[in-house]
Amino acid sequence: MSDRLPPLTALRAFEAAARHMSFARAADELNVTPAALSFQIKSLEDHLGKPVFHRLNRAVELTETGRALAPGASEGFATLNAAWRNARRLSDQRHLTVTSGPGFTSLWLAPRLFLFASAHPDIELRLSGSLKVLDFDRDEIDVAIRFGVGEITGLFSKRLGLEWATPMVTPALAERLKTPEDLKDMVLLIDEVTERIDPVMGWKSWFDASGLGAPNQPIASFNTPDLAVGAAIAGAGALMGRVSLTEAALRDGRLVMPFDLTLTATKAYRVVCPMTSANQPHIDAFIQWISAEYDAMRSLETGRIFRSAEGGKT
Repeated sequence: MSDRLPPLTALRAFEAAARHMSFARAADELNVTPAALSFQIKSLEDHLGKPVFHRLNRAVELTETGRALAPGASEGFATLNAAWRNARRLSDQRHLTVTSGPGFTSLWLAPRLFLFASAHPDIELRLSGSLKVLDFDRDEIDVAIRFGVGEITGLFSKRLGLEWATPMVTPALAERLKTPEDLKDMVLLIDEVTERIDPVMGWKSWFDASGLGAPNQPIASFNTPDLAVGAAIAGAGALMGRVSLTEAALRDGRLVMPFDLTLTATKAYRVVCPMTSANQPHIDAFIQWISAEYDAMRSLETGRIFRSAEGGKT
């Protein structure tokens, strides 16, 4: 028996038919007639010397040989498709797809889009707000921004600047806050995402660091950061705000930081992409740009008293 592979078209027809368990649906996917697809599968069977399908009255079933071939054929075409998409992306310097968490996308990245577009008018940037686990090839993503710790095996990863959190309120509410203990007379706004991904930036940690013990006043919880920040800007209460998600509101005075005590995150934002594409000009341009933009937030650190998760100064 020869080890020579059959024509790719025959294997493709078999893979589609095995996945759908239908010649008609496979033919429709491949944009060929059922007769043409059947011919390709017959060609495969002739090449193999054995049938791969049992033809029933109104259905088909894989034979033992077909069941042995189907998983490898499916995996092989999936790998080939991913490699093809990756090769196309590597040759495309005009489009850049970036994904980050919905909160970071809407509150930090999207408002800066015009700055990147002005600096790089030849690059079309597409943003996707998502926290799902990524496969860069499958999802056709060029760059991801993720909040986490350490390097990621097999990927290029660059840490952005320090992430920190401190109480934030409107200027009007700030007039009622003379000492940290005054916060106990105010509604506390909870960003559930921050509390989940890095609890040290939550209210309990800040009250502990202030020596006040756990808070017990009314709270209002929000399942997305943009809702929590919006509520704080509206004057609904005090938010344990993260600098990356509140920078714009701090810059224009909608929010203020009444106390100097600030908690540093145990994690950090990282720019992540495949090693093979990190040096692509359009990707490198984005990495350099976002690094500089994040570094610019350091001016907000002036006068802050930073505490780490362990309670020591940083």
